[in-house]
Amino acid sequence: MLKLVIGNKLYSSWSLRPWLVLSSFAIPFEEEIIPLRMPDSRGRMLEYSPSGKVPALVDDEVTVWESLAIIEYLAEKFPDVAIWPRDGNARAHARAISNEMHSGFQTLRQACPMHLGARFATPPITEALRANIDRAEDIWSEARNRFAGGRPFLYGPFSAADAMYAPVVARFDSYQIPVRESTRAYMDAVLAHPAFANWREAALVEPWSIPDYATGHTLVESFV
Repeated sequence: MLKLVIGNKLYSSWSLRPWLVLSSFAIPFEEEIIPLRMPDSRGRMLEYSPSGKVPALVDDEVTVWESLAIIEYLAEKFPDVAIWPRDGNARAHARAISNEMHSGFQTLRQACPMHLGARFATPPITEALRANIDRAEDIWSEARNRFAGGRPFLYGPFSAADAMYAPVVARFDSYQIPVRESTRAYMDAVLAHPAFANWREAALVEPWSIPDYATGHTLVESFV
């Protein structure tokens, strides 16, 4: 059986992405959580991933690390499952925006670390942060207008692209980022998705916490 090695569900945005794909498409797997920032964290991660980071997917003698590479491996291994959109134009668009997510949005990542256990006051919206927010909203709007056909996710049914952007949805929600009405509708769909709800439920009962993830932010509400 596939094994997905992940970090804390409360904070690990990169782990969330392939986990959502596996769970959403009912692909059997087992998970192993290696808590972040523990004395033995890197050593344990190196047992699975040469980068010393999670997530990592183990499939017998094959090991794949990095979220997007894992998702692509799953799409190849399970071709009968529509992990990427079936339509060629939509699929190309979905891969492009997913790669953009994988390599970009650094200001948003730094200003709003993923933290599913709390809600914070909106941080100062700098020019760089505004650019990241606007770009994410534009991506979602274009995808839904062109390909969703009135359905809630970016390309109609939930896909790998939605999994790639789920941590951004979580950040916008946790830090109460002001967004367009259409953006809020998309966010609500992702937050209500059963796989995301299951991840968040498990995150809220984890025994580990990393105080640094809340440093510099004004706590409004805690769920843990």
